Amino acid sequence: MPATPDDLFAFLGRLGIAHATVTHPPLFTVEESQALRGQIPGGHSKNLFLRDKKGALFLVSALEDAAIELKSLHRTLGANGRFSFVSADLMRETLGIEPGAVTPFAALNDAGGRVTVVLDGAMMAHARLNFHPLRNTMTTTIARDDLVRFLAATGHPPRILQVSQIGVKGAEAIAIGSTDTI
Repeated sequence: MPATPDDLFAFLGRLGIAHATVTHPPLFTVEESQALRGQIPGGHSKNLFLRDKKGALFLVSALEDAAIELKSLHRTLGANGRFSFVSADLMRETLGIEPGAVTPFAALNDAGGRVTVVLDGAMMAHARLNFHPLRNTMTTTIARDDLVRFLAATGHPPRILQVSQIGVKGAEAIAIGSTDTI
């Protein structure tokens, strides 16, 4: 059975990782998140769960306003062929979460170690980061270095790479808008 937010918070507690969580209505887009979050400090994220041509899985986290060029991202990450988005069924199977709740915290549910977690370098410039804690009805703030410690403790030491592009335009770039999921 997948971990719950309470399981996540207990895991963070066992690691001695401080965190703060705000409860809110379900959020499915960055635009909704920006309207409802109030003054939660730190970098706010968008998260992409991707699959390459050979089935390797990547969870990519970046700042909410980052543009990520999907057409070339596979080369940056050393993946096999272009990426596609993971199906909701595979997301549930691998990360134990529903669409709209993709987050690095879901690495807790990937006991098989199938997922490579990638954290964008620009996002990691923020001392505090915000993610859904396995459900899109809450936002949890965690220190950047504690996120890295958490991921390592789940068996998913993250790759920290510059994956976002400034000013990228076009159909192959994922830029924040009302239809992008978080």
